[in-house]
Amino acid sequence: MSIQWFPGHMNAARKKAAETMENTDLVIEVLDARIPQASCNPMVEQLRTFRQRPCLKILNKSDLADPHATKAWLEFYNAQKGVKAVAMSCKKPADVAKVPGFALEMAPHRGVPTKPLRMMIMGIPNVGKSTLMNALLKKRVANVGDEPAVTKVQQRLYLGKNMILTDTPGMLWPKIQHPTDGLMLAASHAIGVNALIEEEVATFLAEILLQRYPQFLTTRYGLATDGIDAVSVIEAVAKKRAYRLKGGDWDFEKAAHTLLLDYRSGALGRVSLETPQSREHLLATYVPPVLLGQGKSVDTGMMEDALDDDE
Repeated sequence: MSIQWFPGHMNAARKKAAETMENTDLVIEVLDARIPQASCNPMVEQLRTFRQRPCLKILNKSDLADPHATKAWLEFYNAQKGVKAVAMSCKKPADVAKVPGFALEMAPHRGVPTKPLRMMIMGIPNVGKSTLMNALLKKRVANVGDEPAVTKVQQRLYLGKNMILTDTPGMLWPKIQHPTDGLMLAASHAIGVNALIEEEVATFLAEILLQRYPQFLTTRYGLATDGIDAVSVIEAVAKKRAYRLKGGDWDFEKAAHTLLLDYRSGALGRVSLETPQSREHLLATYVPPVLLGQGKSVDTGMMEDALDDDE
């Protein structure tokens, strides 16, 4: 299953972000701590590196992620030039209160009344950008919702006298290269429901849980995980919750939805769907599709080609 989701407003948001980046001192990129690299938009990386802008990467929802995996991701990002990574929950005011200090450390030449620090908050849909904005400004300035793509336009706001924040709409990229990335994004609720089949996403999630967190399935659903497959996990959820269709068969659709909700809410436990090691393995073993009869790799959706597609 290959998941792609790029509504029209995201294209407009991408072009506006490219314009705003020129007058930005620091990019604050909000990632999902459970899927940091899968939720890292390659277009954001292209825009900021082209303008040579430093990046504060916030691994949000760290309270839902595996702490061991999060530690490994922080080491991975903090080894990169021009990058500082921190893990937090944007719902915790004490965590968010540290963000301005981190930002000033990365742009010490700014942050005074004559030269305010200009920051652009970026990230994929439903990752917590608006929650971060509201917490930083200590008032509701951005809509927050439980569905992807709530914010659709940029807004520019002042954080005191010395800092300017630009909140951007959540953006995916036109072509998701790795199918597993699309599934991880879908499982983590970064993709609209009209672009996915929940049973397939839940089956993918169940496979990871069986491999890395079988004890969570046992604790949550009373499931003996030895020798079972992902489909059996979905069936077990249906049996545990007594989800049946009118004809008496198990309701796989409802069970799949329940498994996804339990993961997203943290009811299953602190789960990370990828680690730096699993990412390295993915990149090492990935074989891109080939255009039939042409012998060329399929375009992976980088910005220049995507812009051409939009003409």
